[in-house]
Amino acid sequence: MINFIPIFPLGIVVFPDEVLNLHIFEPRYKQLVNDCYAETKPFGIPTVLENGVNELGTLVNIIEIVEVYEDGKMDIRTKGIQVFKTLELVKSIPDKLYSGAIVQYPTNIVSRNAMLMSTILPMVRELHKLLNVEKDFKKPDEELVSYDIAHHVGLPVNEEYELNSLLYEVQRLEYIRRHLQKILPIIADAEKLKHRIQLNGHFRELKGFNFDI
Repeated sequence: MINFIPIFPLGIVVFPDEVLNLHIFEPRYKQLVNDCYAETKPFGIPTVLENGVNELGTLVNIIEIVEVYEDGKMDIRTKGIQVFKTLELVKSIPDKLYSGAIVQYPTNIVSRNAMLMSTILPMVRELHKLLNVEKDFKKPDEELVSYDIAHHVGLPVNEEYELNSLLYEVQRLEYIRRHLQKILPIIADAEKLKHRIQLNGHFRELKGFNFDI
């Protein structure tokens, strides 16, 4: 399917089914939100990288306008629907402050891969343990897919964008697995280094070398 959507380019990656809270303060995007909410229509969030609007993004629905302030600024809650590919940017729309795009929606396979996920989740939890963070995915392990954990494995935005371009669940999980295999040893070594630095200056009980052995 090909259609036209209003767009709100941002320097983030939104994944399908992700709930995203936004504070809206620019006049053009206040207008966009009001239009979409009134007409119960979605809008697109294409990812901005290196000061450019990239072709991939995610269509989102406005779940709720949480609060509207006296100056018209607002807090909204949105939810990702599906990945889109931009065919043409429409920078100027008659009588509108915001821009739009003609997009298509590539087929995206989101079915679970229990075997790969069971390998990845212990790595994710080890990462969180090393970083001393806690994360509740709000789903049982057996219901988790790549999009549920993708923001929580330490990927930079450009790599999250690469992940969002992968259209098969097994590809996305393999991408995450390789990332974790790469960074976990680095973080573990950094924690050991941090521990050694913290020990400097402390009274330490160390056993001396025994020359008689």
